[in-house]
Amino acid sequence: MKWTLPNILTVIRLFAAPAVAVMFLYFHRPLADWFALTLFITAAVTDWFDGYIARAWAQESKFGAMLDPIADKAMVVIALVIITGYSGMNPWLILPVTAILFREVFVSGLREFLGAKAGLLKVTSLAKWKTTAQMVAISILFLGTGLEHLEGIARQGLTPDQYADLVSQGLADPIRSCGTRGCSSYATMVGLGLIWVAAILTLVTGWDYFRKSLPYLREDK
Repeated sequence: MKWTLPNILTVIRLFAAPAVAVMFLYFHRPLADWFALTLFITAAVTDWFDGYIARAWAQESKFGAMLDPIADKAMVVIALVIITGYSGMNPWLILPVTAILFREVFVSGLREFLGAKAGLLKVTSLAKWKTTAQMVAISILFLGTGLEHLEGIARQGLTPDQYADLVSQGLADPIRSCGTRGCSSYATMVGLGLIWVAAILTLVTGWDYFRKSLPYLREDK
């Protein structure tokens, strides 16, 4: 294995995945949310750069081709587990997250079973859009969890509606709200919408991989 810049970026992204979880062990919220968000976005950006540099500088390698999807999956899976936990197990989040995790486990198992033939299941353009949608959705959801924690501190035990009434009366800090609703609710709604889009793309690409693998799964007559 050669330590080219693309491979180094991929390895950094791989180690950044568990580091996102570590942020919540060593820092208090919402600082942990902001650090996790920054780390996740930085790692996601490297996902584009390492592929671009590898192609532009003719530094594509088997090691990078193997590790790149693993790093992406590790980032997505770990981040989704953290967000689901801090979102209060929102069922509108749990369902698309379950679909995403199921697909990732299924396709990984399929590739392992196919062995040398797994190379035939090449990453498609739709799969790349799927990964992009996942990372954008996760970034916005991290933003939502951080804002929600800040708003919870600002409300001091008040419900969002009670707090909004105080804001409208000039009795509470309006910086914490976006109109009559908390900023976190808007971020969460956008994030949930995108994670559903990502889940649909995830299932579509998973079915595509399964369909392409069917000739290699038939029993020999």
